[in-house]
Amino acid sequence: MQGPGDAHMQSSAGAVPVPALCSTSLTTSPPIAHSTLPQTSSASTSNYDPEKESPVCPAPLALQPTESRAPTLHPDLDLTATTTTIFPEGGLRAWLSVFGSFAGMTAAFGLVNTIGTLQAWLAEHQLKSYSPGAVGWIFSVWTFLVFFAGLQVGPIFDAYGTRWLVGAGSLLLVAACLALGWCTAYWHFMLTIGVLFGLGGSLIFTPAIASVGHFFLQRRGNATGLAATGGSIGGIIFPLMLQKSLPELGFAWSTRLLALIVLVLLLLANALMRTRPELRKRGQSTMPSIAPFRDPTFALTTAGVFFVEWGLFIPISYITSCALSAGVETSLAYQLLAILNAGSFFGRWLPGIAADHVGRFNAMIITVIMCIVAIFALWLPAGNSVGMLVAFTLFFGFASGSNICLTPVCVGQLCKTRDYGRYYAACYSVVSLGTLTGIPIAGQLITADNGGYRGLILFTGGCYIAGLIAFTWARVRVAGWAWNGIY
Repeated sequence: MQGPGDAHMQSSAGAVPVPALCSTSLTTSPPIAHSTLPQTSSASTSNYDPEKESPVCPAPLALQPTESRAPTLHPDLDLTATTTTIFPEGGLRAWLSVFGSFAGMTAAFGLVNTIGTLQAWLAEHQLKSYSPGAVGWIFSVWTFLVFFAGLQVGPIFDAYGTRWLVGAGSLLLVAACLALGWCTAYWHFMLTIGVLFGLGGSLIFTPAIASVGHFFLQRRGNATGLAATGGSIGGIIFPLMLQKSLPELGFAWSTRLLALIVLVLLLLANALMRTRPELRKRGQSTMPSIAPFRDPTFALTTAGVFFVEWGLFIPISYITSCALSAGVETSLAYQLLAILNAGSFFGRWLPGIAADHVGRFNAMIITVIMCIVAIFALWLPAGNSVGMLVAFTLFFGFASGSNICLTPVCVGQLCKTRDYGRYYAACYSVVSLGTLTGIPIAGQLITADNGGYRGLILFTGGCYIAGLIAFTWARVRVAGWAWNGIY
């Protein structure tokens, strides 16, 4: 005859029971302390190790995977493990941290999304004696450092959280915006835009994305997408502001106004962006590591991100100058970048929501295909057509927005949350090489084409095709060719 507790042991694997409290806490309950865990049996607590995960509960054995859904499992929800990390999946503290990440992304990545406006202005004014490729190197160094410096920022984030990193990044970005108004020589712009903007942006960008993962797992795509929309908002506000202020106030006062807006946003980021102390890895080395690349799936994912980002910043950097060369009215040409970022706002948010339901890699593959269609069906044949250029910026903005919001959740699906910053930074340290070379290569293609943009467009499309192959290979390696599988 069975006792009251025997019913809990009805598992084909003879597994330990899962109290109802823990099975629901994975999605709805706030974190609970170790002392409040129900004592169901000696077996359920004998393997408890407070140094591994905190807070914890017995693994959710009620959620046994089926064969078709096995690839959806995340390392933090390992059904074979004795303990499982609990994620709040919401709550005031979690959403305030997401808003802090949003504010940080608006400042740091909003500036990155303003590259096209700054590059077009400098090429026509302070740096008009330099070739497009030479000017492009300044902005390539900027994007390179934003991502490459994360190789060191990620491990520090895993160990110490956001406070010191975001504080230092805020000082660098505000100082760079103020110093920009006094720049006149090429090396001035390289130091201010390339180095200071790059390092400051990296100190904010990596923690802003990685901190979201401390509070969300099953809804991570949605939460990361919301935080990443800040880059689109900044990419709308800053170009439109500069378009209005540059002719009226001049370059120096326009950059000081920019510094004021960035300062307010970064004060919010410093006040609200947080991590969960129990998920930090204090005492672990903060030196960069190549260990993540031993996983072939991670290496393929990194290759996919590399090729996609190699192509991504080319339209962002050259859509304005491309429109000007096609005879588009100057005011509209400068507004195209804002239009692209308006499309990117929805492209960063909506695919993130969808990814939580259809799979993160599945959503990434779909949006990369959309980018390829936009490049070859709209941008390549656009010529002097204003309508097709506007259609391309909107469609590509939406499709490419997912490149920013889905990359973190794809990488995060391959590691535990405690290693999230390290894995994310390792990925982008490789990707940074693409952002370093992509814009100058595009500039040289323009020169080789006697000012034309056909070679640049074909190169961008080729990058996205290579990225599609890598992402598909990574997905098939884990989930197979069954496209109804969620991964």
